Amino acid sequence: MPKRARPRPIRADRKTKPAPRSAAQTSAPVVVWPAAPPAPAGPAPEAVLKFERGIAALHKGNHAAAAAEFRSILADFPSEGSIGDRARLYLGLSERALAAKPAGPKTTEERLTAATAALNNGDLPRARQLAAGVLDSDPKQDLALYLLAAVAARQGQLDEALDRLRRAVALSPEAGAQARHDQDFVSLHDLDDFWTLTEPPPAESRGGARRSRRGRATG
Repeated sequence: MPKRARPRPIRADRKTKPAPRSAAQTSAPVVVWPAAPPAPAGPAPEAVLKFERGIAALHKGNHAAAAAEFRSILADFPSEGSIGDRARLYLGLSERALAAKPAGPKTTEERLTAATAALNNGDLPRARQLAAGVLDSDPKQDLALYLLAAVAARQGQLDEALDRLRRAVALSPEAGAQARHDQDFVSLHDLDDFWTLTEPPPAESRGGARRSRRGRATG
């Protein structure tokens, strides 16, 4: 009788191979990273423009205009970071300068003198402001009219310049003769009306000597 193969006993300590895993099980887990935050936006272009205007005004010594620009930044762009901090700093400097600034001219003579100085220094807005203030309180102030005519001529506002000068000459005829030699009126030299208006008055109508109008040579 043939011998049968005896089955081998299973050893308790024998390790069995694990069942093979599928491709889905062996692939690395997918990690989903959060989206990167957007890059921080720079300062608003209008805020930058206001800041640059404020700095330019500071360099010119116009602390009032500078303070106005810096206040506008803080009011219109409250969420601005660094530019708002700098605007706040320079606003403080401007306000301290304004507080320490002596009071402006008060009398008519002081305002006319200051307007003349501003015109000679090329500060046309201040010259216009001071002369116009005098004219508001005294519409027949011929020197204020003359200064306003000079400002308008230098700004290229020829019609206004002629009108102001015409009114000044009506009040003081020698104002026309002076304007004829004043370099502030060069822009009017191509106009016949200017030469007619500035024709020197007859000697008998000139009257006594008057104060110098501009505080500088006009030749």
